Amino acid sequence: MKFFTRAVDRFCYKHPRFGVQNLMLYIVIANAVVYIFSAMDRTGSFISYLRFAPSRILAGEVWRLLTFVLIPEGGNPLFVALFLYFYYFIGSNLENTWGTAKFTIYYLTGMLITVIYGFIVWLITRSALISGYITSHYLNLSMFLAFATLYPDTQVLLFFFIPIKIKWLALLDAFYFLLVFVIYPFPLNFLPIIAALNYYLFCGGYLAGVLSPLKYHLRRYAKSPKPRTVKPKKGAQLPYSRKCSVCGRTDADYPNLEFRYCSRCVGYHCFCEDHINNHVHFKE
Repeated sequence: MKFFTRAVDRFCYKHPRFGVQNLMLYIVIANAVVYIFSAMDRTGSFISYLRFAPSRILAGEVWRLLTFVLIPEGGNPLFVALFLYFYYFIGSNLENTWGTAKFTIYYLTGMLITVIYGFIVWLITRSALISGYITSHYLNLSMFLAFATLYPDTQVLLFFFIPIKIKWLALLDAFYFLLVFVIYPFPLNFLPIIAALNYYLFCGGYLAGVLSPLKYHLRRYAKSPKPRTVKPKKGAQLPYSRKCSVCGRTDADYPNLEFRYCSRCVGYHCFCEDHINNHVHFKE
């Protein structure tokens, strides 16, 4: 997992122009267009041409590998609009934090492993049952988990008037994944696990660092009213040349760790390879 994260970060660093800028905006707009056309189609044939169907894909309808994420969730226009706005809010913030390249890779990776799982199930069972359940539902919910991991204390209005931190909603999201895994029959119950795998590949290391005992003690130390810090004397040389602005690791303590400066932050802020594409940009 750590090797995968570093490989993605290196790729994004070497190819900063890779990806689709405002990817979630295009997906949301496409979902809205599909919803409007499907509402006018009384036969339901329009949606059927977009669904994931392995037998039809092998017959040449390759667009189904992409269009299954364009099918909106739910039928009520109000709920569809709320879902699309919420997913746009999450996706745009993740893109601003990770960068366009990493967010595009995140979404494409989620689509890829979902498609692979759908093909494996179809090859084993030769049943078309899985086709109707291969959607962007769990992928978008895993995107919500990623957002909550990076911004756990962000407040949203539940039912438009109840302020709640997004980390508590993420716990409900995780419980929903577990509930589906327990209640749904195979192979449908593994769909949230596949989506959670994508989340773990990109956020597992960051989450482990936040929850580690060392991080816990560092946070307690940072909140201490009398921090035991020793300021270097004026003119004295610091024992390190680079220090991560997120985790505090230095090149002196971790000589094999790569450090880079972020061009999108105001001022000169250095970050380690684990946080160069995973931090909140400094505005002042």
